[in-house]
Amino acid sequence: MEEIGVVKEINGIKALIIVRKKGTCDSCSGSSLCETFGVGEAIMEAFNKVDARVGDTVKVVFRESTYLKGTIIVYGIPSLMLLLGAMLGKEYLKPFFPAADPELLSAAAGFGLFAFTFLVLKLWSKVFEPRKEYMPIIEEIINRG
Repeated sequence: MEEIGVVKEINGIKALIIVRKKGTCDSCSGSSLCETFGVGEAIMEAFNKVDARVGDTVKVVFRESTYLKGTIIVYGIPSLMLLLGAMLGKEYLKPFFPAADPELLSAAAGFGLFAFTFLVLKLWSKVFEPRKEYMPIIEEIINRG
């Protein structure tokens, strides 16, 4: 996956890049790396291996392996926890709440574990955030600004 953008700010080995949002941004698992900047634009943080400067137009590349791992982590793990929580809630919470509807217990446990998984993944992502091998990379400077 490649994006073209303009460097807005340099922070050590990282650069903040303004990129035009595409229609595929809505379904992208890497959209958590971007934040809305303006209408049709987003800010992306990338490893600045080519020593780009503010105002440069650059090509940013996402590693395919990182993209696939991110997709599995962001979508796969929470989905599994939703199903696991629903099954465990229905089977094991009934003795603790005998008057409750088993379907309600199943839904509550499933969504509870689903939300807990997102919290754990958010905290876990803070550990990997500073690592450049998990970041998009500025591959080339297209135009000096």
